[in-house]
Amino acid sequence: MTGVFVAQMKDGEVRVAATGAAQDGVMRVPAIEAALKPHWSATALDGMTISADGLMGDIHGSAAYRANLIKVMAQRAVEAAG
Repeated sequence: MTGVFVAQMKDGEVRVAATGAAQDGVMRVPAIEAALKPHWSATALDGMTISADGLMGDIHGSAAYRANLIKVMAQRAVEAAG
């Protein structure tokens, strides 16, 4: 339903993108990028809330559910990336 991509570049820059959540398709997630840049760890996202504004909701999940899923999937991706 929602997928999240995270990448840390050699120069320390971080990119985060989510798909399956926004009405416009793939979107960057600057709030998560900003949180991960100084501290590349899943715990850097603890307590973070992603806004549901502009996210889609349907029979598979509400906009609020998808917003939370973006955070959870980003945490899992960071853990997997190491």
